Amino acid sequence: MTTPLPAEALIERDRPATTGGNGGAAPPGPAAGPDWRIPPALRQQIMETLERPPRLTYEEFLDWADEDTLAEWVNGEVIMTSPASNRHQDLTRFLTTVLGTFVEVHDLGTIRPVPFQMKLEHGREPDLLFVAQEHMSRLRRSYLAGPADLVIEILSPESAGRDRGEKFYEYAQGGVPEYWLIDPETRWAEFYHLVEGRHRLAFEGRAGEYHAVVLPGFWLRVEWLWQEPLPATDAILLEIGGVAYVRRQLALIRERGLWPEGAGG
Repeated sequence: MTTPLPAEALIERDRPATTGGNGGAAPPGPAAGPDWRIPPALRQQIMETLERPPRLTYEEFLDWADEDTLAEWVNGEVIMTSPASNRHQDLTRFLTTVLGTFVEVHDLGTIRPVPFQMKLEHGREPDLLFVAQEHMSRLRRSYLAGPADLVIEILSPESAGRDRGEKFYEYAQGGVPEYWLIDPETRWAEFYHLVEGRHRLAFEGRAGEYHAVVLPGFWLRVEWLWQEPLPATDAILLEIGGVAYVRRQLALIRERGLWPEGAGG
């Protein structure tokens, strides 16, 4: 059986002829081995192919990734993402708490923060996504099979190009009805709605009041996102949720036996 040559052997060898002391040809020696002549462009292509990681199916990718893996599946390849900054983490926590509580109070669906996959054309990992009650059947054990009703991406210098570029178009083509882009570096937020298969800008700015479409009754003051420290979530929920939020809190107090004896209500 012929032993395959290592990649290093596929290098073009172009040695000048050796001459004797009087300028004549060198005396004949042992027969030389095969002279592999690979054009430089083909040689580079071979080396890149040998070094390229194997492509994975989406199922193989899910088996490979654990619950803490920050990665996306794009064209069969694993694309690792950078760890989030403190500010990024704070915003994710703030929005997860505020949106998650509002969704729970009004029984609208569920919220999934990163890391959780959304499978459209590729396997993406948004910072935060919302799935409405009528689409809960799309949820699988470790990913969402189809578009979320709302996707939120918090931009970083490393992710801004993807979030505004390939993801922006992929989310629209995949049918995500509402898309938020939040940039803590520039203190700028953009809110998009899906209109005839394209994401159209509905609101943008550093301040102002934005009312969500897929979350009936939910609104947000954009300037809250830039406060340092971020505002207390209880105060924000009281302002957004109003009476419904107060009633929920009172019900929880009663359920836990914390309501003072003899108190009204």
